[in-house]
Amino acid sequence: MLGYLLRRVLAAIPVMGVVALFVFLLLRITPGDPAAILAGDNATPAQLERIRTSLGLNEPLYIQFVTWVGKLLHGDLGVSLISNVPVLKLIGQRVEPSLSIALSTIILSIVVAVPLGVIAAWKHGTWIDRFVMGLSVIGFSVPVFVIGYVLIQIFAIDLRWLPVQGFRSITSGFGPFLERIILPTIALSFIYVALIARMTRAAMLDVLGEDYVRTARAKGIAEPGVLLRHALRNAAVPVITVIGSGFTLLISGVVVTESVFNLPGIGRLTVDAVLGRDYPVIQGMILLTSFVYVLVNLLIDLAYTLLDPRIRY
Repeated sequence: MLGYLLRRVLAAIPVMGVVALFVFLLLRITPGDPAAILAGDNATPAQLERIRTSLGLNEPLYIQFVTWVGKLLHGDLGVSLISNVPVLKLIGQRVEPSLSIALSTIILSIVVAVPLGVIAAWKHGTWIDRFVMGLSVIGFSVPVFVIGYVLIQIFAIDLRWLPVQGFRSITSGFGPFLERIILPTIALSFIYVALIARMTRAAMLDVLGEDYVRTARAKGIAEPGVLLRHALRNAAVPVITVIGSGFTLLISGVVVTESVFNLPGIGRLTVDAVLGRDYPVIQGMILLTSFVYVLVNLLIDLAYTLLDPRIRY
């Protein structure tokens, strides 16, 4: 098992290397003078020269890359061109809202979707199965911003139970923190509940007809034990893959939700950086997203080694 995990870690290193090379070339392969792109149309020749010198654009390309990687390994992602704040500090200030929504969404989705998928597979072909699949279709079909606005109208404007928008850090108290992330979490959970429920149902249907499931039932094991201990455990690998992929998508794709609920997360930061041509922030966000993808895939591989007894070496 350790050998398998070590190979997966070693395989992730070239992936991050390719991503780092792409991020480095992002500014250099842009048509035109990178210094002019960063400085704007009204920059003077002296300002352009200062930018070229600060970015090392006058050096050979390979020296620029080595220097940039050296800074990267020391945690230096550059400085934002808009706010003049180090990119790493800027991301650190914005990561809590996005991470909070992603974690709460994936937890809520698992708690709701996995039982729904198991029940739908157990009652395959009945009205319960059709009802769950109907909910999944609705979850896939309705845009997140529509769900968000409906929730705001009902719970924030009509009933006045929850705040309309904004974010409070968990350090200010769990109550204020929870009441400001519950609506974004519910809105974003719809599509992930649909996705995880459908995958759980499909994976369960594949294993419910296996011999070991029939043997467990023949031994007189209660149906909940058959479903949870025998069927769900063997169906968990594709479900975990979907959950892991969904989490990475949540980290990098909460732009719409953060815009609807006015949350100062990394999604909003990315949009502002793109609109303002803040290339150091864009580079930092690409690196962060890629690192999250690689880390989650490594965790999925670890789950494989724990759930699949065939993986040992």
